[in-house]
Amino acid sequence: MDFTPYLQQNIPRFYGGSNGNKRAIQLENNNIYMLKFPPIAKDTQNLSYSNSTISEYISCQIIESMGLEVQKTRLGKVNIEGKEKIVVACQDFTQDDSKLYEFAMIKNGCICSSQNGYGTELSTILSAIEEQTIYPPEKVKDYFWDLFILDAFLGNFDRHNGNWGFLINEKTGEIKLAPIFDCGSCLFPQLDDEMMEKILQDEKEMELRIYQFPNSALKEEDKKINYFGYISSLANQDTNEALKRIFPKIELKKVNSIIEKTPFISKIRKQFYQEILTKRYEKILEYSYHKLYIQESKEKEGMN
Repeated sequence: MDFTPYLQQNIPRFYGGSNGNKRAIQLENNNIYMLKFPPIAKDTQNLSYSNSTISEYISCQIIESMGLEVQKTRLGKVNIEGKEKIVVACQDFTQDDSKLYEFAMIKNGCICSSQNGYGTELSTILSAIEEQTIYPPEKVKDYFWDLFILDAFLGNFDRHNGNWGFLINEKTGEIKLAPIFDCGSCLFPQLDDEMMEKILQDEKEMELRIYQFPNSALKEEDKKINYFGYISSLANQDTNEALKRIFPKIELKKVNSIIEKTPFISKIRKQFYQEILTKRYEKILEYSYHKLYIQESKEKEGMN
């Protein structure tokens, strides 16, 4: 879709966040979308901008294929001063008089928290989930760990307290968890095609991107949590339960089909996405899932 004509609209709605510029546009049926532009790639000289809009689109499509509530996304392009850019339109889920309250805002109101709202030390986040009173803590905790498993699969390096939260309708008083959103930091958005091709040809480079990075933005004792190490340890029962909820919902056939049908991207990029997700699925989630199954089976045998 060419979103260029919609840039002439003057929709009085604005968005925060540091990951690229954003503009409100109105599409069919009066639906408001947040049009996200690609940010400048900071770590890669060969890219004029990062591929976070592609990552946003594919990741949200994958999550939607699992039957989970996620922001609706549409991929397209705009032409600005003769330059074409790939953009993603994210449906605005606050247009029904609801307001998004990031978890950072809720955490900031927890007086027992030893960190401010954006502090990512895991223990303080879990304490804030228990202390907050606007939504049942058990449901918030389940959502939090489900998101952690999804981010492990998709390779999200930037899930923090500012990109998940609650929708509060101040007219009706209704409060609910917001759809999953802001997935632009998944799928290695600053890798160019040349680097992806090199990784595909080097098993060690591929394994680095499965077992060692990206890590989660969450921290334990001020050290970022490693997805594989944390999940496969089976040390956290809440994480184990989330693994049992999320892993069976992932269908690699659907994932590969979504990637194959995504426009604008090269065959190498499609191959990289398909292979890295297949390996993260098998080596992080499937490995841990079967390990958990064996552990629970032994515990049941011991009880009998």
